[in-house]
Amino acid sequence: MGQTCAACHTAEPDGEWSRISHQRKTPEGWLMSIARMQVMHGLQISDEDRRTLVKYLADRQGLAPSETAGARYALERRLNTMESFESDAFTQTCARCHSGARVALQRRPAPEWEHLVHFHLGQWPTTEYQALGRDRDWLNLALDKMVPELAETYALESDAWTSWQASAKADPVGQWRLAGQIPGRGEMHATLSVSRSGDDLYSLELEGQYADGTALKGAGQAIVYTGYEWRGDLDIDGVAMRQVFALQGDRLSGRMFETEHDEVGFDISGARLGGDQPQLLAVQPGYLKAGSSTELTLVGADLEGDIELGEGVTLEEVLERNAGTLRVRVRAAADATGLREVRVGSSGAVTLSLYDSIARIRVLPEYSVSRIGGNGSSTPRVYGLFDAEAWAAGSDGIANTEDDYRIGIVPARWSVEPFDARAEEDEDTRFAGVIDAVTGRFTPGAAGPNPERRMSTNNAGNLKVVASVEQDGQSLSGSAQMIVTVQRWNNPPIP
Repeated sequence: MGQTCAACHTAEPDGEWSRISHQRKTPEGWLMSIARMQVMHGLQISDEDRRTLVKYLADRQGLAPSETAGARYALERRLNTMESFESDAFTQTCARCHSGARVALQRRPAPEWEHLVHFHLGQWPTTEYQALGRDRDWLNLALDKMVPELAETYALESDAWTSWQASAKADPVGQWRLAGQIPGRGEMHATLSVSRSGDDLYSLELEGQYADGTALKGAGQAIVYTGYEWRGDLDIDGVAMRQVFALQGDRLSGRMFETEHDEVGFDISGARLGGDQPQLLAVQPGYLKAGSSTELTLVGADLEGDIELGEGVTLEEVLERNAGTLRVRVRAAADATGLREVRVGSSGAVTLSLYDSIARIRVLPEYSVSRIGGNGSSTPRVYGLFDAEAWAAGSDGIANTEDDYRIGIVPARWSVEPFDARAEEDEDTRFAGVIDAVTGRFTPGAAGPNPERRMSTNNAGNLKVVASVEQDGQSLSGSAQMIVTVQRWNNPPIP
């Protein structure tokens, strides 16, 4: 580090380095810092040395698992997350130009937070004149209010980090069972085999299937930072994919998404095979209609012991049983409704929803952004992906009350409509893109001006996404809003 950084950062008497030693960040945070040194200060560094430096800094000056818990959506590229913070000053001062998560995923003492304020104003002098800046004394607000608030909320020193540094770290080597779900395709389960290929470097092999039986297979490599920050790169069925997981003991969780389209990805939970007790990850599907018989797949690790399905659910037949998968045929009593806890032996519980009818449909995400692209431009389209989530009325029998309970993701027919009168007038449904009626994947229009539109504007739009679900010959529907907008030119590792 001395050879790379010493040209600008000075060594301190205690062996630390100015600025660098007084910050803690995620691997992505340190990568962004080094990239900024390259772009703004002319740092010359090879890709290999940059990887080595990110690893060194993330391991020694990272964040504990509990310190990233509330902001992992940014690392996992969940870019339709709607942020909400208790501090209005934080929202208006920090989270108006980039995500609040970018701030929450670093730690500094007060002098370093103050340096960051001055850096912002020096690098982007129009900051004070932008929205939520020009109507207030931005600089003094940032220095007098935000610096003390940030130094207290996101302090450099913490008990969590001290404890994490001293704790034993999990070894990823072995086999892991994964359960996941991807919008438009549904649920999957797989086995991930991990072998050591270097110091905190691992080779990966993944093999599994979707709920419809289609095979899922891939291979790649991973690196673990800070003792738990799992980052993997795989080729899965010819598609480059990225894993961002948090590794904690015999469990992992996170997201696996396409490298070129981070909006397309799986929510993943995993458990190590060969642990001390059964671990149940998912029941697929997670719902059962009252009075019906169906096949369920229980996914987990070391699934030994009795199968508990809850009151009103009868186990009719075990179709397949191994350490990671249980396929069973079950029947729900005609009057069985509500939530049940499913267990295998001494495993934790997973919820199974029993219902007699769907009361309402909720489209997820409720508000989202897709982006035009392609057409010779340097950025690809950003798709819109949606799920139809079914809900049942609770004991009061009335939909849309606090007593309602979630059934699960159900198949739907998809369409788009103008969101408002202006969208209808501008013919947004004609130009902004098309939605696949079966999968719910929205493909936005091409980038660039469109001579067919008024004033030759681009293919942006404001759409209502509608999911229609058939039930006993009747159609239920739900809707969400989607903004189709211009390309995402600035796409940093932490948005």
